[in-house]
Amino acid sequence: MGKIEEKSQKKGNREHLQKLILQTVADVGMLSIALVAPNVSRAMYKLGLVPKWRQNEYVNSSASKLVKRGLLFYDGKKYCMTSKGEDLLCQWQFADFKLERPKKWDRKWRVIIFDIPEKKRKIRDQVRTLFKSAGFYLLQDSVWVYPYDCEDLLTLLKSNLGVGKNVLYLIVDEIENDKHLRESFNLI
Repeated sequence: MGKIEEKSQKKGNREHLQKLILQTVADVGMLSIALVAPNVSRAMYKLGLVPKWRQNEYVNSSASKLVKRGLLFYDGKKYCMTSKGEDLLCQWQFADFKLERPKKWDRKWRVIIFDIPEKKRKIRDQVRTLFKSAGFYLLQDSVWVYPYDCEDLLTLLKSNLGVGKNVLYLIVDEIENDKHLRESFNLI
């Protein structure tokens, strides 16, 4: 393995470990170092990220780095998530979100319409990026179409980004002149 590939793999492992730590703290609300290390260490061991004898060292180092970056707060006894940490974890969750495609299309379109105000531009941009990466089709400004069930994604959006009243989800039987949509999703 070349030096560049090795550096890239180490960075990926480090980011994965930081995700594990943030997710663990987020799941419980706050954690003492005595609880963080075993939970994250077990996950690291199962994923084969680091040798077992160095796990605690890696966890402590990564947790300290998360504190320095302002993603976690440590009061000497326990770690707590900061709002900056919650935002980053949310971005990571959206980036990793995958929609499952059933083998057979139910011939219904899922239409998502959103109207997120300018003062929430950052959230609006996150929503657009998420829809693009998930494979949605932009029908018109702020109107996206997808042929499969995507309610899980919308639930995640509404709960994590607080845009429930700004997003409308429709399940429709027909969209006029939908041939280009069917072609776009390989449904012909």
